[in-house]
This record gives sequence, structure tokens and C-alpha cells, in this order.
Amino acid sequence: MQNIENMPRPEIILVADTVAREKNIERDDVLEAMEIAIQKAARSKYGFEHDIRAQIDRKTGAIALSRYREVVENDAEIENEAAQLRLDDAQAYEPNIKVGEFIIDPLPPIDFGRIAAQTAKQVIVQKVRDAERNKQFEEYKEKIGTIVNGTVKRIEFGNVVLDIGKTEAVLRRDEIIPREKFKNGDRIRAYVLDVRRENKGPQIFLSRTCPEFLAKLFMSEVPEIYDGIVKIVSVARDPGSKAKISVKTDDVTVDAVGACVGLRGIRVQAVVTELQGEKIDIVPYSEDRAQYIVSALAPAEVSKVVIDEENNRIEAVVPQEQFSIAIGRRGQNVKLASQLLGCDIDVLTEEQEQERRSNENKVRSQRFMEALDVDEMIAHLLIAEGFSNVDEIAMVELSELSEIEGFDEEVAKELQSRAKEYVEKRDAEFAQKSKSLGIDEKLQEVDGLDRDMLLTLASKGIKTIDDLADLAADELIELLGEDTVSVQEANRIIMAARQHWFEEEN
Repeated sequence: MQNIENMPRPEIILVADTVAREKNIERDDVLEAMEIAIQKAARSKYGFEHDIRAQIDRKTGAIALSRYREVVENDAEIENEAAQLRLDDAQAYEPNIKVGEFIIDPLPPIDFGRIAAQTAKQVIVQKVRDAERNKQFEEYKEKIGTIVNGTVKRIEFGNVVLDIGKTEAVLRRDEIIPREKFKNGDRIRAYVLDVRRENKGPQIFLSRTCPEFLAKLFMSEVPEIYDGIVKIVSVARDPGSKAKISVKTDDVTVDAVGACVGLRGIRVQAVVTELQGEKIDIVPYSEDRAQYIVSALAPAEVSKVVIDEENNRIEAVVPQEQFSIAIGRRGQNVKLASQLLGCDIDVLTEEQEQERRSNENKVRSQRFMEALDVDEMIAHLLIAEGFSNVDEIAMVELSELSEIEGFDEEVAKELQSRAKEYVEKRDAEFAQKSKSLGIDEKLQEVDGLDRDMLLTLASKGIKTIDDLADLAADELIELLGEDTVSVQEANRIIMAARQHWFEEEN
């Protein structure tokens, strides 16, 4: 049986209660620290090879000190004779004991000497500090994604250290709004970006530049957002300069944009003031993507929107006089609109769009004329019906071709026959070239690469899927030609090539 000293020690419970209250930690954490300190002092007296454990009665403060010896198999190799005992020897003490259990020998209370007492004090202080830090970490970890208030304590290499109550937090230089200056004693609001557990205590990192900070400010200023009546869909920021925030509501009686602006602009102005005058466009969200794009590019007036779902790109066509407004200063307006929608937006004037479309049609027309051996009029008819390449003509239902004005069934059959013949010949030539160049079959399956791209890459040494996966977007664009793919398309092609890496890892 474990020996628990009969003599109560109420002063231990009193100390534990006092420390727990002062440090705002659990009393059990303090008592566990005391137990470890007593164990350490006892081992320094009896020998560190012994497994000595202390237990403090949580009600009376009485201390029990015991030596533990683990029971092992008879043929087991004894690693520590002071802490292990073979089964036969153990059964001499307790006949019914089993392997894995412990022989527990009570020890007399120790008299703490000056060194032992100092050691115990150091252990208790360290354990209490660890418990305090752990509590702080757990407390502030729950605050990630919220706004906290703090006072500037000091500035180190451009980073601002804030006193946020029980601990410090860091507002790094790159998380401060440009041209924002602070001095000791200033009050600051910031977004809790991350909390990390480190040896010197929890490190709390704040931000005033992230989009989430803007969203949380609106939540605190607009009751409809706090209550969930108005929802924030997306936020894009150029910190300190301009921001766009899109909002929506399912309540037909509520004006989402009006709720965010407030009476005479009081609500949005409070956010603008907090962000050092950052201009904010509040965009109404719409399920109609074209309408949403038009709203996102405000204050520019958009006359036409072309959406490329496959490549996640958008073309916005604007009158010549609206072009600079749509682009914005240093491209800011279109960049923020792109971030808000999560896709690339190309802004063209009506003249540019007309010229580009004319050039595209000219190229397509030439291709149809060469591939199908037809005149310019038939090529233009095919383009007008929405055909963009010969493959579509080879695969389309014959009835669709024969319904084109000026075509009959005989003309349609002849066109499709020529298209199929062209496709077969082209595919055969590509197969021969890809074999001679050594293009890997897996590379040919990568989504986004056509035959011309594959041949171009192969001629420049990119012949396997791993060769492609090793490239960066700018390298791929340089190999294919600047007008061939966009940065986003290049990134998508490379990620498709890298997909097999992730599958192999899994």
C-alpha cells in the first residue's frame, strides 16, 4: 500500500491556491509542479536511478513519498536494478503481483536542505511559468480571427510590439498599413493572424493589412452583418489605398450595400477612418456572374462581358473613355476586381475587342480555307455559326451542318468528309513527329496542351511530364511564346503536370 503521510500540510494548499489565483492558472497545475519538485529533491537524496514519486493530498496537503519498482519477466534483461524487479523476486513481496505492475515502497518524509529547497523552488517556478504560458496560448489561440486592442509598448526594427493585456503581440512591419506611424502609448486595433507556441511563451502575430481585418471592422460597425442578415462574400485590398468588398442578403427588405454605407455614410466612414483613409467600394453580389463583374469594375461602365469558364478568364469590354477608369491607377481597379472574383480580368476597349475579334476570325477563316479547301465565303459562314476549329466540324451532327443557310445535305457531307480526312492526316503526322521527338504519352494527356504546344516544347527539350512539372510559369510562357498562354493558364498546366507527384506521395 502507498504510504500517505498522516500529518496535514494546510500551508501547501494555501500556497497552491495563492499562486493559482495570482497567475490565473489551475490549482492542480501548481500542486503537480510541487510534486515534481519534491520528487526531484528526493531523487537527489536517494539516488537518481530510483523511480521516486510524490503525491500531495488535494484536500489536506499531506505528502506521500514512495519508491516504485516495475515487475518484469523472469528472463528479461534488467536495465535498472533500482527501478525494476523480476517476477519471482516481486512475488516474494506480493504473491499475486503480475508483470507490468509495481512494487511500491513507502519512504519517510525528507528534510529539505538549502540546496534541495532551492531546486524545488526553481522547479515550481518553471512549472508554474509553463502552465501560465500554456494557458495564454490556449486563450489566444481561440482569438485567431478576431480583433484585439493593444497599446504600443516598443518598436523594434519597424515591428510594433503591443501590450494586449496579459501578454505581448507583434504587429510586423509588412502587416502595417503603408505610411502608418506609431509611437509608444498609441492605442491600436488589429486582427489576430496567428498564435504560435514557442519556448519563451506564445507568440501572437497581428495584422492591419489582411482582407479579414476589413471584414471584421465592417462586422463591428454594421449590425446586419453581425446578425447574419447581410453576408460578406469576398474582400480585396490594396492596404492604405483602396479596397473592394462584396456583400449580399437573402432578405428582400434589406439593402445590403445601404446597410454597409449607413445613414449619410457614417458606418463606412468609421471603417475608412480606422484604415487611414483607405477608399472602399461596396459591391452588391449577384448570382448573375456578368452583372457581378460589371459591379466589381465600378466606377467604370462596362458595355460587354465575355466569360471563359474553362480557363477562368473574363474579358470586360468598355468604351474608350472608360478604359483608364476600368484599369485604375497603376492597374488598381482591375486588380482588386480580379481578386474579388477570384479570376483574371482582361479589360479591352470596344475598338481593341473589335480588332482582336477580326484578327481571330481572319486566322480561323484561313485555317478553314486551307484545311477544307473552301473559299472565304464558306469559311465565314462556318465562323458565323460558331465553329472555331476543324475538329468541331468533323465531330458535329451532319444535320447541324446541313441547316446552315446556303448549305444542303450534299455540301454538308462533303465538308465533314474533308474535315475528317484532314483530322486523320494531321493526327497521323503528329503521332509520327511525337514518336521521332520522343514525346512521352503522359505529357500528351496533360490538360491545356495542344499538339502545336507539345511539338514546340519537345523541340526545346521538354519531352516528359516531369520535365514540364519542373518548370515555372514564366519559363513555360517563354518556351511557348508570350501570346500563347497567360500566367494563370501556365500555372494551371504546370499544376496538372505535378498532380501525379501528389498522387504518388499519397
